[in-house]
Amino acid sequence: MPDQAGAGAAAAVDRAGSSDRVASAPPVLEARPGSVPSLADRARAASTGAHRRAVVLIDGRSGTGKTTLGQALAAALGAQLVHLDDVYPGWDGLSAAAAAVVHDVLGTPSGYRRWDWERSEPAAWVAVDPSAPIVVEGCGALSRAAAPLATFRIWMVADDAERRRRAIDRDGAVFAAQWDRWAGQEDAFIAAEDPASMADVVVRS
Repeated sequence: MPDQAGAGAAAAVDRAGSSDRVASAPPVLEARPGSVPSLADRARAASTGAHRRAVVLIDGRSGTGKTTLGQALAAALGAQLVHLDDVYPGWDGLSAAAAAVVHDVLGTPSGYRRWDWERSEPAAWVAVDPSAPIVVEGCGALSRAAAPLATFRIWMVADDAERRRRAIDRDGAVFAAQWDRWAGQEDAFIAAEDPASMADVVVRS
C-alpha cells in the first residue's frame, strides 16, 4: 500500500507568517532531535490561538516520512492519529481519501471507512472523537477544502530517488509495481490543490 517510510535527518522550511514571506525564499532550519517537540509546541500554540482543538494535517509524496512524523506528533500532542493508508479505497483512491478527510474524518459523524487491502474491499467504520486533538497524515490530507479545518499544516519533501528507495524498502514489490500509478495521482492532486502553498511548515527529509 502507498505508505511512507521513516524520515532520517530532516530540515524544516518555515512557511508561517505573512503572504510576502511565502513569496520569498523562506529560511531553512536544520532539524535536530528537538524538532518534533518544537513542531508540537507550534501546533499547540496554533490551536490555542484559534480557540480550537489541534487539527494537524501532514501531507507529501510517498516516502517523505509522513507516517513517522505523524506518529511522533500524535504522541507529543496526545492526539488521535489517522493514516490515509487506511482510508484510500485502493490504488486509485487518492482523491476519494482527500474528500473523506473533509467530509468524514473532520466532518460529522467523524470517522472513516477503513479499506481492507488484502480483500480489496471496504471494511468497518472507524469512529473519530470530534472533540479531541487529531493528526491526519497521508498524501491528500492537505487540500484546499481541508486547509481551513486545520490549525497546523505540514508539507513534507524529499529527493525523488530517496523517496522511492524508502518506499520500496518498506513495501517491496507490491508498491514497486504500483509506483507510477500512484505517482500520477500525486501529480494530479498537487497540480489541482497546491498543498505546499497552504503549509505552515515544510519539512525536508
